[in-house]
Amino acid sequence: MKVCMIGTGYVGLVTGAGLAELGNQVVCTDVDASRIEALGRGILPIYEPGLDDLVERNVRERRLSFSADVDGAIASSEVVFVTVGTPPRSDGGADLSAVVDVAERVRSVATREMVLVLKSTVPVGTNARVRRLIEGAAVPIHVVSNPEFLKEGDAVTDFMRPDRVVIGADEDDTFARRAMARLYRPLQLDRERILWMSPPSAELTKYVANSMLALRISFMNEIAALCEKVGADAHMVRSGVGSDARIGPKFLYAGPGYGGSCFGKDVQALIHTAREHGLEIDLACATHRVNERQKGLLLRKLMARFEGFLRGKRIAVWGLAFKPRTDDIRESPALTLIDSLLSEGAEVVAHDPHALAAAKLRYEDRVAFVEDEYAAAEDAHALVLVTEWTQYRSPDFERLRTLMRAPPLLLDGRNVWSHYALSAQGFLYEGIGVKGTACGSW
Repeated sequence: MKVCMIGTGYVGLVTGAGLAELGNQVVCTDVDASRIEALGRGILPIYEPGLDDLVERNVRERRLSFSADVDGAIASSEVVFVTVGTPPRSDGGADLSAVVDVAERVRSVATREMVLVLKSTVPVGTNARVRRLIEGAAVPIHVVSNPEFLKEGDAVTDFMRPDRVVIGADEDDTFARRAMARLYRPLQLDRERILWMSPPSAELTKYVANSMLALRISFMNEIAALCEKVGADAHMVRSGVGSDARIGPKFLYAGPGYGGSCFGKDVQALIHTAREHGLEIDLACATHRVNERQKGLLLRKLMARFEGFLRGKRIAVWGLAFKPRTDDIRESPALTLIDSLLSEGAEVVAHDPHALAAAKLRYEDRVAFVEDEYAAAEDAHALVLVTEWTQYRSPDFERLRTLMRAPPLLLDGRNVWSHYALSAQGFLYEGIGVKGTACGSW
């Protein structure tokens, strides 16, 4: 099938390359001509494991291309995907201006009957709004909702082996249903993965899924705080609770709060949508409130260790991306920590395998960024692990002990070092909700 992706960000690139891999002719378009030019030279704007190979292969085999001619790509396609950004407004709602622009453009340039797919994360009612915007088009345009469920760091696998493909389409829209079924048929050879539903249900499913996962994280972070008070171990509690098949172990890890472009934005958008309809979703509100508080936990632990005085202290930060296997620093807990450390007068030295470039744009020369994680730890009063990249999970502790100032403090924001008996090796160790981590002074 001939497919057009409007928007070459995270969702557009992964989805476009994935559909090309399935044998479709895909053109990815963007109003940002410089981005299209870079993509044409093989330079991707994001880091995502496996995506560069997927893009390179499908470009080479002429199934995937990039174009700044958005109108031409729309006019020649059977299915047009909307994968533009929907950033949060100040009131928590989603900014749909880019979606509106695409709808109006499609209405004016479409020359054949087509399916317009809303892949961007949008609030309930957006499908209906887009239908109103395209009224009067010269050809029939069928609007469906197809929210994405791609995890950054595993997006290629998520696309090729999805848990489910949610499609919101009217029951009597045979044209749209046939087109979408054909498009996703290669992903259903072993079992049925498409979940057909109404457009409002599909739109709401995306927000509810992310809010549910965010809720589990916030709840476990509250339980970790309780563990520190009563002498319990969050690892053990998570294992005991997660072994219940009704609950499961995923998203029950204590940490410095969730970040990224999805959870925070989608929780707030769900709250905003409910309030527009006269409802208050208390659990979603609490989820957001707990997470905002949790992002300050690492600073509070440092302040307690240094008796409230961080000025002049050299603090090493390992991990800047909001999660491993991505260069995305949006809403990362590391940024909250670094902002606070700078405001307290601390000296910050940071390392990340892939997010240094993005962080440098934000902080410039206010933070020292190094290419080697051990260089960050040199002469540091404390080392804070924020993002659990694989290379941080089993470091050379003897080397760290000799590099850092004595007594070396390791603040483990992901509890990945809690089983190394670090106190016996001469470290001051503190995790989140694990035994022996109650805040204390030097």
